[in-house]
Amino acid sequence: MDSIDDDDDVPQLSSHALAALQEFYAEQAQQNTEHLEPEHKFSVGAVEEDWQLSQFWYSDETALNLAKELIQSCGENGRIACVSTPSIYQKLKGLSAENISVCLLEYDRRFSVYGDDYVFYDYNDPLNLPESLEQHSFDLVIADPPYLSEECLRKTAKTIKFLARSKVLLCTGILTSLLHCRTLRLSCILYT
Repeated sequence: MDSIDDDDDVPQLSSHALAALQEFYAEQAQQNTEHLEPEHKFSVGAVEEDWQLSQFWYSDETALNLAKELIQSCGENGRIACVSTPSIYQKLKGLSAENISVCLLEYDRRFSVYGDDYVFYDYNDPLNLPESLEQHSFDLVIADPPYLSEECLRKTAKTIKFLARSKVLLCTGILTSLLHCRTLRLSCILYT
């Protein structure tokens, strides 16, 4: 019986083909968001969910309640980091909280329409952040990891710990949230 090397059967793109594919996806993302009217730019659902990216937006009511809680907890002139929570970012911006700075860390490049507020974020490389995001520079970090796996939560926790000065709102399963809040040694407001 012949031995088959599994690696030989796995198709791989050349670096040029991969770059072209990534450029195509970026252009497609731009086209999908060009239709956004300025007055609807920050509406929850203005950018559709992409289930392949494990995206599930909060309802408008939930996003509003969370955004109000964040604004109240953050205080005047506060800074909020939204990690994998684009619908919360949209609601915060829609509330026009001018005295609060909001940053969206998100994998989906369609959210680059939000300009300097958007930071590309991949939980697989949790500390690959621009220099402008300094350690402990956010008064409050809200995060909703895209997957419930321990690996995803652990890596997202590294990002949270790096960004948060003290307050964290972690939106995920209750037992996982308690574990990570304890691990991070941060004040966590838990929503399930």
